[in-house]
Amino acid sequence: MSLGGKRVAILAEDHYQTLELWYPLLRLREEGAEVRVVGTGSASSYQSKSGYPVEVDVAAGEISAQDFDAVVIPGGYAPDRLRRYPAILSLVRGIWEQGKVVASICHGPWVLVSAGILDGHRVTSFYAIKDDLINAGATWVDEPVVVDGNLVTSRVPDDLPAFMQAIISLL
Repeated sequence: MSLGGKRVAILAEDHYQTLELWYPLLRLREEGAEVRVVGTGSASSYQSKSGYPVEVDVAAGEISAQDFDAVVIPGGYAPDRLRRYPAILSLVRGIWEQGKVVASICHGPWVLVSAGILDGHRVTSFYAIKDDLINAGATWVDEPVVVDGNLVTSRVPDDLPAFMQAIISLL
C-alpha cells in the first residue's frame, strides 16, 4: 500500500467510460489512496455509457484543490458535460496550479482545454479530440501514456495499465 495518506478525486458525470472511471478508482484504492468520486452537483449518481452507475461522494463546489493530491478525469462523453461546470474547472485548475497530479484519459482532456492548462504541454488522448488539444496550444502525440511534469494523459481503455503506473509513480 504505497499510496497511504494520498487523496485522489475522480470526476464523474453521465456517460462516463466505465473502465476509465472504475479501473483507476479500484487500482488507487488497492494502493491505499483515499479516492473520492466528485460530481458536478447535478445528481447523486451517474450512469456510464453502458448504464453502470457510480455514486458520488461529493460535489465539486463543496471541496477545494487543497483537499487532494491528484485528480483523474475519465473519458467517454462525460467530459463534455464536466467542462460546463465552473466548480469542476476551478478544482482541476487549482490542483494543477499547486503542482499536483492531473491525469486524464480518452476524451478527458476536453476538461483540461476548458481549464486552460494545456498550452505548451505534450499530451495524448483519443484521436478524435486531437485538433481540440492542438488548438489549445498542446503538442499532441499518439502514445499509450504521456507524462509532462505533473500532467498524465492517455488514449483509450487498453492504455489503462500504463496510465495507472504513471499516476502511481508520480504520487
